[in-house]
Amino acid sequence: VQLQASGGGLVQPGGSLRLSCRDSQKIFSNNVVGWYRQAPGKQRELVASIGRGSEPIYADSVKGRFTISRDYAKNTVYLQMNSLRPEDTAVYYCNKNPPYSRYWGQGTQVTVSS
Repeated sequence: VQLQASGGGLVQPGGSLRLSCRDSQKIFSNNVVGWYRQAPGKQRELVASIGRGSEPIYADSVKGRFTISRDYAKNTVYLQMNSLRPEDTAVYYCNKNPPYSRYWGQGTQVTVSS
């Protein structure tokens, strides 16, 4: 079972995208869920994380620009990304936090370029 992220694309600097991750297998349940990204030549990093009843956490590099949210009724997690920068270019993934290796999906490519 893999989690499938969607919503990526090519956007100009300063633009916005909203990523979605639908959990059709109810893997997330009431666990903490995170968005991760991996840029070329770099390790995968946690971008944002959200759990029931707790404040979301964000990597310093995206604070104030990205917002993670969760729709429990739809078993879906979102990542709203505003004021995108070229350094945000990466493949974005969703998974539990901490992540389970078997849940990594293909991810969705986000490219920020003029």
